[in-house]
Amino acid sequence: MQPDKTVELQNLMKNRILLLDGATGTWFQSKKLKETDYRGKRFESHFKDLLGNHEMLNLTRPDLVREFHIKFLEAGADIIETNSFNGTSLSQKDYGTNNLVSELNQIAAENARAAVHQFYQNGGIGPKFVAGVLGPTSKTLSISPKVENPGYRDVTFEEVSIAYAESARALLEGGADILLIETVFDALNAKAAIHAILGLFEEYGRRWPIMISGTITDASGRTLTGQTPEAFWYSVAHAQPLSIGLNCALGATDLVPHIRVLSEAADIPISVHPNAGLPDEEGNYNDTPEHMARVLGEMADKGLVNIVGGCCGTRPEHIKAIRDRMENCLPRKIISGDSFHPVTFLSGLEALEIDDESLFVNVGERTNVSGSRKFARLIRDKKYEEAVEIARHQVENGAQIVDVNIDDALLDAPEEMTAFLNLLMAEPDVARVPIMIDSSRFTALEAGLRCLQGKGIVNSLSLKEGEDKFLDQARLVRRYGAAAVVMAFDEDGQADTRERKVNIGRRAVKLLTEKAGFPREDIILDLNVFAVATGIPEHSRYALDFIDALTILKKELPGVRFSVGISNVSFSFRGNNAVREAMHTVFLYYAIKAGLSMGIVNAGQLEVYDEVKSELRERIEDVILARRSDADDRLLDIAESYAGRGKASVEDLSWRESSVENRLTHALVKGIAGWVEEDVEEARVKSGDALGIIEGPLMDGLNRVGELFGSGKMFLPQVVKSARVMKRAVGVLQPYLEKDQAAELSSRGRILMATVKGDVHDIGKNIAGVVLQCNGYEVEDMGVMVPLEDILHRAEEWNADLIGLSGLITPSLDEMVKVAAELESRGWDIPLLIGGATTSPAHTALKIAPSYSAPVFHVKDASMAPSAAAALINPEGRDESVAKNREDQERIRVDKKNRIESKVHVDLESARSTPWIPQGGWTAENQLPVPGFTGVKTFSDIPLEDIVPLIDWGFFLYAWDFKGKYPAILDDPERGEEARNLLRDARSWLDRVIAGKLLKAAAVVGIFPAHSAGDDILLYNGEGRSEPFKVLPQMRQTGQKEKTPYYLSQADWVAPVGSGVRDWIGIFAATGGLGEKAAVQARVDVDDDYGALIIKALADRIGEAAAEWLHRYVRRELWGSSPDETLKPEQIIAGEYDGVRPAPGYPPCPDHTMKRDFFEILGVKEAIGVSLTESSMMDPSASVCAYLFARPGAQYFSVGRISEEQLSDYAQRRGMDKTEAERWLGAFLAYEPA
Repeated sequence: MQPDKTVELQNLMKNRILLLDGATGTWFQSKKLKETDYRGKRFESHFKDLLGNHEMLNLTRPDLVREFHIKFLEAGADIIETNSFNGTSLSQKDYGTNNLVSELNQIAAENARAAVHQFYQNGGIGPKFVAGVLGPTSKTLSISPKVENPGYRDVTFEEVSIAYAESARALLEGGADILLIETVFDALNAKAAIHAILGLFEEYGRRWPIMISGTITDASGRTLTGQTPEAFWYSVAHAQPLSIGLNCALGATDLVPHIRVLSEAADIPISVHPNAGLPDEEGNYNDTPEHMARVLGEMADKGLVNIVGGCCGTRPEHIKAIRDRMENCLPRKIISGDSFHPVTFLSGLEALEIDDESLFVNVGERTNVSGSRKFARLIRDKKYEEAVEIARHQVENGAQIVDVNIDDALLDAPEEMTAFLNLLMAEPDVARVPIMIDSSRFTALEAGLRCLQGKGIVNSLSLKEGEDKFLDQARLVRRYGAAAVVMAFDEDGQADTRERKVNIGRRAVKLLTEKAGFPREDIILDLNVFAVATGIPEHSRYALDFIDALTILKKELPGVRFSVGISNVSFSFRGNNAVREAMHTVFLYYAIKAGLSMGIVNAGQLEVYDEVKSELRERIEDVILARRSDADDRLLDIAESYAGRGKASVEDLSWRESSVENRLTHALVKGIAGWVEEDVEEARVKSGDALGIIEGPLMDGLNRVGELFGSGKMFLPQVVKSARVMKRAVGVLQPYLEKDQAAELSSRGRILMATVKGDVHDIGKNIAGVVLQCNGYEVEDMGVMVPLEDILHRAEEWNADLIGLSGLITPSLDEMVKVAAELESRGWDIPLLIGGATTSPAHTALKIAPSYSAPVFHVKDASMAPSAAAALINPEGRDESVAKNREDQERIRVDKKNRIESKVHVDLESARSTPWIPQGGWTAENQLPVPGFTGVKTFSDIPLEDIVPLIDWGFFLYAWDFKGKYPAILDDPERGEEARNLLRDARSWLDRVIAGKLLKAAAVVGIFPAHSAGDDILLYNGEGRSEPFKVLPQMRQTGQKEKTPYYLSQADWVAPVGSGVRDWIGIFAATGGLGEKAAVQARVDVDDDYGALIIKALADRIGEAAAEWLHRYVRRELWGSSPDETLKPEQIIAGEYDGVRPAPGYPPCPDHTMKRDFFEILGVKEAIGVSLTESSMMDPSASVCAYLFARPGAQYFSVGRISEEQLSDYAQRRGMDKTEAERWLGAFLAYEPA
């Protein structure tokens, strides 16, 4: 085993940035290995395929494994990772090799050590380190694999921890210097690994360095299980790792903002090893070594990182380029927390920070079987979903932590705690806050800790059974990474005086910090408060002694937090909510002043101190502060007069007063399952038609869910809840359906759904799948980016009755055609359902249906999916539905053919012979002003204050379906008031956006010398150049004209080659969407859908306004084509300036791929962080990319339908084959491609 190299590594990181190696899988895949490489001699007869199980190569091809390590050592890696990413028994079980785990991992470490030794022998310079890799496994402890049972887990914390322990032990035995827990998508898995590793450290009596690296799965900035980077860090910080970082899932550019967040949160070294970009449709990673080195170098220049490397797709060339870039970079400076002002860090899906400046933290008390009879009944009856609603109400009412207590003599507390918390963790709006696990049974506390991916709190530990047991339990809690409430309770009982509270508090903190490794900020003292105003004189100082003890310990023990169960103080007034609530308010007022950090209280039932009636408040203060000997009697004298006036929060149940049909619809939309059984039964008795209930109010509700989800006003967790309600309702009706509607039931079948290759959009498909499932169909969703072969293989294997294809972007339409054609070539007859935003009845009829003899139905939206499925599967009426669909599609084809034939096009030569020419011709009089600047200029942060005056509020309102001219729409008699309200809210949000820097605008523009040559625009690198560096082909109108003498092309706005007239054009990209995703997500996270939608709409308008701002700056200053322009904002918005800025993909220039040329020329992604998808969509979407033409007389126009002659000509000039050009320009063609 290797010695502890923590100090050596820390010293190295003080002076330079360390390098990790690159991708294991990518390297092995490049070797084109075969099954025999993975089997070798030893596993020739193994009963399962081993191809792709790279860990087996440690045993069968150690030469390749060592070569891999040496290549990265030679490239400059300081730390090489063992070939053990899938080395746990949980992952190896898929290959039937889980019995080899110890050997695989030990040999993996030995191979890496051997490579380091050989590197030194070859003259290499060290030091070099071996990191024993522990991957995420193929399981997740925080998410159920069964959507219909969110509380289910197919593996336990203990099983995962044991698997990690086996692998970690072998890696250490093999000589690993470091243990690297990487690609963490679920912090609970990582906590199981940490639990295992810390156990090994105890066993060996020493430590090894631990590195931890999570993975952010998308631009939302969260892990797969929903945690923010800060929450993830706080969840695993108890491991005291050498570093914390992020890897995989995203490329270097996309990881920058998330690394920045993590760097601000963590007080230890930061690591990053991103992918080489995102994989394309063929699984290739395309970020070059130079690009990765540049982006990681910029991170280093900003002081964000200490360790860098590569993940998927990165080769030794990437690491070498990164090493070269890092050579002169300084490592991130580690700034430790302020020991005089320590902060308590807790987390659920989101982080909670508590320090001495924090406001009082409310801990929700209602999920406690001893404090809530309703909660206790629901847990006993195993109605966990209803019990979760109680927790949700606590959070909605302001609880920042939720206390969960399942202690009951009739309950198996560990089992019930696990069942309830697993379900609670599936509810993101509740799971976002930390959990306080409350029990007097340590077995229940430990069961709860095994369910929390965040950093929670244990409530509680105490000294009542002596120091040894107290410390044993404390060390175990620390190993799980939780904070701990410690009760003022020792071997002599609960502390009931100020002196005992103080003494026990001091003793407990000393033991925890000196013998259990607890930092003070993770200790929460509960000094006990007992009931006052009991009439017993000995009880009169209970509240005051608590406050006094708190005051003393707060000064003595900086960093320690203090909590208490508030309701105890008022226990003598059970049944009188008004007095109890007032007592809680007054007690809290004084306790918080004394230093109380948090308290267990029903957040929805707290009064405002100043609003407590003065007479009542005075008498309660007398009791709490023990100011009078007759304080108890005086409070009792008036208590009865306040009975029945409590503020007890009342759930809005007004919807329950509606008809049963409306109640069912409401429950579905809101995802409320509490009354579904009784309402369904009432509806069934009332109508006598079980199927009618499904097709009526239940489908009404689901259709509404579909509308809300499709418009961005509902999100997937809410839809899933609605689906659960539907399934429960159908479950109630199932016996009656089977009895009364056997024929209808027998017609339901299997539907295979997939988003086709090249497309990642699936919201519509998801909701369609939910709706179909709720209608009794068996649905299998294959996900996104699904290749044709996979769809067909699964359809045949599963014996699907229907195949549903989905897509949003234009290229998806062609992929659907390919699927249909392949089905036809195989002679299949499975009907197709076609859906998605870019699909249409016309495209389905014109392109997809002709490729396939079987029925092809277009589905407009999710609400139409069940009727379409029924029409295709149900024998009764099927033939009629199919025939009608064919007739409708044939009519569409005939109409299209007639429109094409009726349109007359002139030949291209004739059109080109009559271009637009400026008045007076191409002469010196038509020479544009010479630009004051040529080249490329970036505006990385345009002040929003400068952009706001150029926002087009008319388009903002139009996006919200306020159709009408702005500002006249504001005075519309029917919709004016609503429009004004929306505008007021938007402007208020705009102020918040600017103040909080929630959105950022940026732009990059290039101005270049240019000429036209026919229908091409030629760009030059400088004046006087004869050879262009870029040719931008344009198209020309060819539709026959009667009123105008010319056929326009954008090339007409540029002086021709040889005209003797100098000319220039601009191209640019601008965005208002930087920060949009995070800002929108922040609103979604607090269930503010309205705010989220306003921010999205504002980002779009800011993006357009940024383009307007940039164009004005170019006209007046950068180019100076209109240096004296004095237009007002409203005139600019109306386009009253000289020049135009048409965008690729729009009618003057319909080819979206032209954006690729712009992005290449300007370096848009590197300059302002805007990228292009494979379908040439801009991301963020609140972005604009366009030409800048300054020519007076230039105008916007449409090229119209494109003739086959022009298409062929354009394709040749563009460097595309004709078929590819037809694919990109299909929506504009004047003919039917062959």
